[in-house]
Amino acid sequence: MSAEENKAIVRRSFEDLLNQGDRNVADEVYAPDFLGHDPAMPEEMRGPEDAKQFVSFYRSAFPDIHVTIEDQVAEGDRVVTRFTTRGTHQGELMGIPPSGKRVEMSGMTMNRVSGGKIAEEWDNYDALGMMQQIGAIPEQEEQASS
Repeated sequence: MSAEENKAIVRRSFEDLLNQGDRNVADEVYAPDFLGHDPAMPEEMRGPEDAKQFVSFYRSAFPDIHVTIEDQVAEGDRVVTRFTTRGTHQGELMGIPPSGKRVEMSGMTMNRVSGGKIAEEWDNYDALGMMQQIGAIPEQEEQASS
């Protein structure tokens, strides 16, 4: 597949699956043996079902979640996407009750595409900043003045 085709597959995972919440898209864009690496999650994601659960997890905490793709670069079977995520914390997140606060965080994802589907994914995003924005972790200034 071409770099542009690979980028389009990855874009669907952001736009249709995460932004629109169409969980059926996971079966179309993720390989059956998909493996996802996310340092903010306790376990690796495996297969389209785990991708669906990941999306449900974040969409339940941030029902208005929206990911904007800022940049996307592809070479060979790899696609790197730089993105900004915005949403309002309206549901429980890892045991943290809804704060009603708006969140904005940046991140990058590298995907390996094989056979027209995402086979592997490495995520890196500002989870600490997100937790600070919802009030779960004090910001640096607050810690210093305590």
